[in-house]
Amino acid sequence: MAIANGGTKMCESPTIKGRTGWRGWSELPTRAIQKTDEKWVDLTYPFSISVPRSAAFPPPKFSYFAQMPERPLNVTQMETIVHMGTHVDAPRHFYVDGPGMDEIPLERMTGEGVVIRLEKAVNEEIGVDDLAAAKPRIEPGDIVAIDTGWSGNWGTPEWNRHPYLSLEAAQWLVDQKVKLVAVDTATPDLPYDLRPKDFQFPVHCMLLKDGVLISEQIANLHKLGGRRAEFLFCPLSIEGCDGAPARVLARAFS
Repeated sequence: MAIANGGTKMCESPTIKGRTGWRGWSELPTRAIQKTDEKWVDLTYPFSISVPRSAAFPPPKFSYFAQMPERPLNVTQMETIVHMGTHVDAPRHFYVDGPGMDEIPLERMTGEGVVIRLEKAVNEEIGVDDLAAAKPRIEPGDIVAIDTGWSGNWGTPEWNRHPYLSLEAAQWLVDQKVKLVAVDTATPDLPYDLRPKDFQFPVHCMLLKDGVLISEQIANLHKLGGRRAEFLFCPLSIEGCDGAPARVLARAFS
């Protein structure tokens, strides 16, 4: 599997000037480990040419390096932007001094959290009040998955006119010391059509600066809505890279 990254050299440490100021991983609270016998729910979109993606990105490309019956085996080659389908963003995505995918501690991508349901309309903002009132309550150290129901809009004109986090809401999540924010939309930032020409992805920058990871285009959150859950985010460990496709699993606590 070959993964291209927007035409740049393959995930080498940045050597050009860029945004700095990554502030490191926040300290996580100590918490008792809950147990559950519930079944795992797959929150991942199958990777294909039609996988959900940002309007800014082309679809992935697949070809055969080798194929039966001409060859004794099938070997598929893939060319894709790493921020495609269900994936995880590393701090390196917006901070040249931030860690890449292979440097993210496992405890930042696994553990307890909440799936909150927020009913929002086209291009509608998610504010602090929405998050503060959400059930179950968001706690320090949580993974926070936001179910807006937008996954059902993939393939329609509405997909890129999704709800988004306000800057105040992003700062509130940082202040709550959550460790990962997952959304069922293309991005937690402004929808594509609302962005000014000099758009700088301020929500991404605010979260990633303090080590709050971001996962986008999560599927099937409706199956866990309004529940606390155990999460497994399993992105490819690509050396020095700014993001990676991920298999994401969760199971509710009884």
